[in-house]
Amino acid sequence: MSVGSVGDEVRAEQAGPQQSLGTAAARNLATTTKSAPQMQEITSRWLLRMLPWVQVQGGTYRVNRRLSYSVGDGRVTFVQTGERVAVIPAELGELPALRGYDDEEALNELASRCVQRQYAAGEIIATAGEPTDRVHLLAHGKVEQIGEGPYGDEAILGVLADGSYFGDSSLTHADATWEWTARAATTCTVLELTRDDVRNLAERATSLGAHLAGFAALPHQRTNRYGEAAIDLSAGHVGEAVVPHTYVDYDASPREYELSVAQTVLKVHSRVADLYNQPMNQTEQQLRLTVEALRERQEHELINNREFGLLSNCDYGQRLQPHDGVPSPDDMDELLSRRRGSKMFLAHPRAIAAFGRECNRRGLVPESIEINGNRIPTWRGVPIYPCNKIPISDARTTSIICMRTGESDQGVIGLHQTGIPDEIEPSLSVRFMGIDEQAIISYLVTAYYSAAVLVPDALGVLENVEVSRWH
Repeated sequence: MSVGSVGDEVRAEQAGPQQSLGTAAARNLATTTKSAPQMQEITSRWLLRMLPWVQVQGGTYRVNRRLSYSVGDGRVTFVQTGERVAVIPAELGELPALRGYDDEEALNELASRCVQRQYAAGEIIATAGEPTDRVHLLAHGKVEQIGEGPYGDEAILGVLADGSYFGDSSLTHADATWEWTARAATTCTVLELTRDDVRNLAERATSLGAHLAGFAALPHQRTNRYGEAAIDLSAGHVGEAVVPHTYVDYDASPREYELSVAQTVLKVHSRVADLYNQPMNQTEQQLRLTVEALRERQEHELINNREFGLLSNCDYGQRLQPHDGVPSPDDMDELLSRRRGSKMFLAHPRAIAAFGRECNRRGLVPESIEINGNRIPTWRGVPIYPCNKIPISDARTTSIICMRTGESDQGVIGLHQTGIPDEIEPSLSVRFMGIDEQAIISYLVTAYYSAAVLVPDALGVLENVEVSRWH
C-alpha cells in the first residue's frame, strides 16, 4: 500500500462518517443562480452613442454644397513587388493636371516612366526657389516642407507621408519654381515623373496633349481660401459707390449617401424555444447577442467603410502627420486648429496610452470629465473617446480622428431611418421569416445606417501615429 493511500484512510477515520448531503449531490436538485450569456465583443461604442443621428426618410441623404473649383486633391496608391515600387496608372488621375483623363494606354506609359529613387533621412529632395521640372510621388516615408520663418530661421511648414505628391505644377507650367524645400525626415521611396517625359508622350498621344492644353487654358477662378466660388462683396466704401452684384453658386453634382445595411439570419430550433425558456428566454438572449454584434459591425463600418467611413472620407487637406511619430500635445493642438467647434476625438486605446506617455514625459496631466458615468480624458476640453475599431497597422501605427458634429453646425452626422417595419431599436428591425421543415425558426435581423461629412473641415485625421515607441 502506498504512503498516500494510508494517509487518506487515516484522514477518513478521523473525519468519521458523512452526516449531511454533499454539495455535489445537492446541485442536482437546486436551481442554480446564473448569468445571462456574456460576450467579449461588446465595447462601449462611443461613436454610435455620441454621433448625432439624422432621419433619412427616402433612404438617401444629399449633401448640397457651395460650388468648389478645387480638383485632384487626393492620394496616390502604389503597388510593391520586393523592393520595386510602381504607381497604379489610374491613380495618376489624382494629379490636378490629369484629373478626368482616362486613356489607359497613355496612363500606363506615364506610370512606366516614373523613376524610383531612395532618399536618406535629412537628404534634400527639392530646394526652394529652384525650377520645378518634375512631380514627386511619395510611396513611403515622411517629407518635411521647410520654409523660412519671419526672422530668417528655418520653419517646418508641414509633413507629407505615404501617398502624397508634390511638384505637380511642373506638368503644365514651364516657369514653375519650388515654394518650399522638401527634406526627407525618414528614409523615403519616391517615384519621379519629369516634365520632359510627359511632353514627349503628349507629342505622340494627341489625347494627352489636348487634355493638358485644356487644363492649362482653364480660366483663373476667383475663389475663397477653401476653393469655393467667391461671393463679390463691398465694404468700407463711402459716397455713391457702385455695389457689386453677386450670387451663390451651388455644386451641380452634390454627393448622395445611401443608407448601408448590415444583416444576418438568426435561427433558433423550435424545441429550444418551447422547452428551454426558463429562467431566461432563449430567443431573446440569442437576439440580444446578435444585435450587439450587429451594432459592433455598424461602428466598424462607420470608421472603415471605403464609401462612407470616416477614415476614407476625410479630406486630404485635413490629414496631418505627427512631427515625431508619437501623438504629442503639439499634434493634437494642430488637429484642433484645423476646425472650429471640435466636439470629440476618437482614438484606439493604445493611441490614447501613447498620448498619455507623451504627456507624462512633458509633465502634463490632461483633464478628464464624466460622461454617462465614465471618466473620459480630454485635451483642451475636447473628450478623447476610445474606439478599438480604428485599425492598427502591421507597422504599429494608427490614426486619431477629430471632428465637429451636428447638422446645424455643418459637422459629421450619422444617417438612419426610424419607423421601419418590425423595428426593435432605431433603424434596426427583426422580421419573422417562418419555420422550415426541420422545425427551425428564422429571423431576419437588419440595421440601416451611414454617415456624412457636411463640409470638409468638419473631420480631421492625424495619421501614422506610432503606438509602440517608449521613451
